[in-house]
Amino acid sequence: MLLRLVPEFELRRDVVPWLAAQGWAAALDTSENSSALYVVNVERNGKIIYTWKGSQSNTHIGLYDLQTKQNEHLYTFEKDLHIISCSVNNERTLLAVSFHQYTEDETANQLLQSVSKYLTLLIEIHPINNVRVLKAVDTCVRVQFLYPVEDRNASTESRLLLVSEDKYIEQFDIRVVAEEHKVVIQKSGQLPRTKVADDLVWAQWDMMEQRLFYIVPKESKSTLRCVQFYPDENFNSILESHLDISVNDTQLKLVNFGYDYCQDQDVASKSLNLQVFTSKAGGLCVCCSLACDTPDEIMYSIYFLHKDYYVAAYLPGQFLHLLNIQHPDLLCHSLFLTGEDARIDTLQNCSIRSPLVSTVLDCEAGSLYAVSISDSTLLQLLQKSERDSERLAALHCALLYFQHTEYLEMQIIRWISENLSTCHSFDPIQEFIIASLYCRMCPETQNLDKLLPYTSLLDWIGVVPGVICATDIISLPVLEFQNSKGFWEKLNSNLESVKYAEPQLHYHNNVLRREWRNLSEEREERRTTAYLRNIFENAKKVLSHLDAWDSEARLVPLFEEEDYQQQLLMGLMVAQLKDHLMRHLQYVGKKKIDQIVLDYVANLLNLIHRIMKEVWRRYQLHSCVFCFDERGSAGEFAVFHIMSRILEAANGMCLPLPPGFHTLHLGLGVRCLPLHTLLHYIDIGVLQLTETCVRKLLKDLDDTEQNEKLKFSIVMRLPEALGQKVRQFWNHPINANLIARKYVKLLLENLGNRQCSRSIPERFSVPVEFLPLNYLASMLTEIENQGVHPYEKQDHVNARFVEEMALQHTMTLLGLKYS
Repeated sequence: MLLRLVPEFELRRDVVPWLAAQGWAAALDTSENSSALYVVNVERNGKIIYTWKGSQSNTHIGLYDLQTKQNEHLYTFEKDLHIISCSVNNERTLLAVSFHQYTEDETANQLLQSVSKYLTLLIEIHPINNVRVLKAVDTCVRVQFLYPVEDRNASTESRLLLVSEDKYIEQFDIRVVAEEHKVVIQKSGQLPRTKVADDLVWAQWDMMEQRLFYIVPKESKSTLRCVQFYPDENFNSILESHLDISVNDTQLKLVNFGYDYCQDQDVASKSLNLQVFTSKAGGLCVCCSLACDTPDEIMYSIYFLHKDYYVAAYLPGQFLHLLNIQHPDLLCHSLFLTGEDARIDTLQNCSIRSPLVSTVLDCEAGSLYAVSISDSTLLQLLQKSERDSERLAALHCALLYFQHTEYLEMQIIRWISENLSTCHSFDPIQEFIIASLYCRMCPETQNLDKLLPYTSLLDWIGVVPGVICATDIISLPVLEFQNSKGFWEKLNSNLESVKYAEPQLHYHNNVLRREWRNLSEEREERRTTAYLRNIFENAKKVLSHLDAWDSEARLVPLFEEEDYQQQLLMGLMVAQLKDHLMRHLQYVGKKKIDQIVLDYVANLLNLIHRIMKEVWRRYQLHSCVFCFDERGSAGEFAVFHIMSRILEAANGMCLPLPPGFHTLHLGLGVRCLPLHTLLHYIDIGVLQLTETCVRKLLKDLDDTEQNEKLKFSIVMRLPEALGQKVRQFWNHPINANLIARKYVKLLLENLGNRQCSRSIPERFSVPVEFLPLNYLASMLTEIENQGVHPYEKQDHVNARFVEEMALQHTMTLLGLKYS
C-alpha cells in the first residue's frame, strides 16, 4: 500500500481493556451494537472523547490522551442517550454535551409532549457539580471549546462554539471561579454570546490552528471565509475567496465538529463534500468532490489558494490519486493508482475524517490512524512501473517527501543506473539532480521554492491513463489582518509573490549557456579582465565550500585539479543565480543570498559525486582504473557508460561537473574503448583531454607499436596550450619531431616580415652540407637572438634542437643509422 496507516488509537485496543478493568464493560459488545461505544470528538493535542453505554442503561463519557496513553472518566448520564456532540475545555473543568433527548424506544410516546427534541448542556466536572442548559431546540447542535496556546497557565475564561443545524454559529464566553477546591461558572444570568457566522451551508473546524472555515452561498459563486480565533483576544474574519461551486439547496455539512457517524452518513449524500487543507509554510487548498451525470466518472476539484505538498484523493475500491500540488502545472508529477496499487485495507468505507494533520479517523470503527507515504512501496512503484508518468511522479515524491534519506537516495541512484535508456520522456539523472537540489534548498528560505527550478521538463505532452485534468485560473483571495504572524503572514507573502511575479520566475539556464559559450571561445589574453577574475573567484569559493569528502571519498578517484571550463561554468552559475535571487528576495539580504547560492552549487557537485560513489560501489571498482597497463573490465565499461550519461545530462542542463570528472572519464575510456572509438569520442567532445590524464598516459605507457599509435593520436589532438605542457613527458623521436615542427612554425609566424641580417655561422653542432638545412638553422638562430621565442619555459627547444631532430628524421627516412 502506498499510504501507510499506523493506528494511533483504537477503541478495542486502548479503551475496552480499561473499561473492563473498571467494571463498566459488562453490557458492552461493540460487535453487535455499534452505538454502544464510539468516538464523538478529537480535541487539540490528540485528546479523544468517546461515549459508551453501561449495564444500567447509563451513558458515560470518557477521554483518552494520545500523549500519556491514559483514559479518564468525565461524566455519567443516568439514562440511555444518543450523544451527538461533545467537547471538553483545555483545563478539563467544563464539559459541553449535545444529545437527542429520547432513545428510539421512547420517541413514539414522548414526541407528543411539547419538549424540545435536542438538548445542549454545559456541565461543571471539576468536581461534578452544576448543569446549565445552553440550547433546547428541535434541530441538531454541535459544540466545540476553543483551546488557548499550549503551555499557557490555567485560564479563568473558556469560550465555546455552538453550531446549529439552522446554519449559524455563535460563541459563548464562560467565566469560572475557584471555590473550595472546585471550579464553578460565575452566576451572572445568561452567558455572553456573539454571532460568528450566519447563512452558512458548510463549515470546517481546524482544531490545531483554531480556525473556522465556512461557505456562504451567493447568486453566482459561493464565498469561502475564514475566522481566526486568538488565544487572548476575540476573533477576526481574515480570509474571503470566491469559489465556482454550486451549493444552493444543500443540507449543512460540518467537518471536524464532532462525529455522529449515523447522521453524518445521512447528510453526506445531501451536502457538499469539501475540505480545506493548510500547511505551516503558508499553503492552503480546497478539495471538493462534485456530482457527475456520468455513472462511470468521478469529478473532483482542487482549488489552490496556494500550494501545499501532497493531497490524497481516495475512493475505496476505485482509485488513489496522490496530487503533487506543490507543482500542479505538470500532471506527470502526481500519482494516479488503480486496482491493487490503490488498495488500502484498513479503509473500506467512506466514514472517515481528518481531524489532525496527516491523520484519518474511521468514525465507524473508532480508530485514528497516522497517515504517511510508504517509502518501500514508493520504491517498488518506481522500479516496476512501465509508464514514464508513474516513474517521474514516484521519483519526485520520493525526493520531496523523504528528504535526505540516505538509503532511499541510494536505491534511487541504483534504479537510475539500471534504467538510463528506459525513460523516454525525461532524463532520470537530470530529474534526480534538479529535484534533489530543490528539496535540499527550499526549506531554508521562504519563497525560494518559487525561484529555483524543480524539474528539467518544460512541458508534458504525455497522458495519464484514467485522468482528465483541466486547469483554470481562479481569482486570488482577499486577506484582512493586522500584525498577524505565522501562517497568515506566510500565506499573504505567497499570494503577493504570485500577484507580482514575472512570467518566468524559476531560474533557467538559457543566459548561462550563452555566456559560458562566449567566454569559452575568447582568446587567452582576454581572460584577465576584472569580470573574469570575479567569475573565477566565485568558483574558488564554491570549491572551498564543498563539504569535506567522507571516509569513502577515495573510493572514486576524482582529482582536485584545475579545470578552466568547469570553473568558468561554476563561477558563472554563482553570478547569475545570485542576480536572479537578488531581484526577488531583496528582504533576505546579500549575505544570506551569497550563502544560498554557494550551498546550491556545492550541493550540485556533491550530488554528482554521490551518484559516482554509489555506482563505483555497486560495480566494486577501485583506484586501478586510472592505470593504463591493462584493459578495462565489464564493470568499468558500465561505469564509463553511466559517466557518459551524467555528462550528457549535465550538458543538457548546463550544469558544472566536479573537479577531475573529465580526467576519470577519459581514463576509463582509454581502458575500455577500442582506439578508433576512443578517438571518435574525443573528436565529438564526449571525452575531453585533460593534462592529468594525458601526462599519466604518456609517462606510464611503454612505446610498443600499439601504444605509439595511441600516444601519437592523442598528442596530435591536444590543444596548443596543453600540448606545450605535456609533450615533454613523451621521450620519443616522433614526439621530438613534432615539437621541432611546431617550434619552427611558431617562430616563423612570430617573425612576420622581419629580415635576418646575420651571415651563416661557420660551424654547427653537427657538420651538415645540406644548404637548405644550413639556411633554416641560421634563420632560426637569428630569430632567437632577436628575442622571438615561443617556448620560454622549455629551454631545451631551440634552433640546435630543431637541427638535431631534422637530421634524425632524415636519417630515419633513408634507413641510415644516426650517430
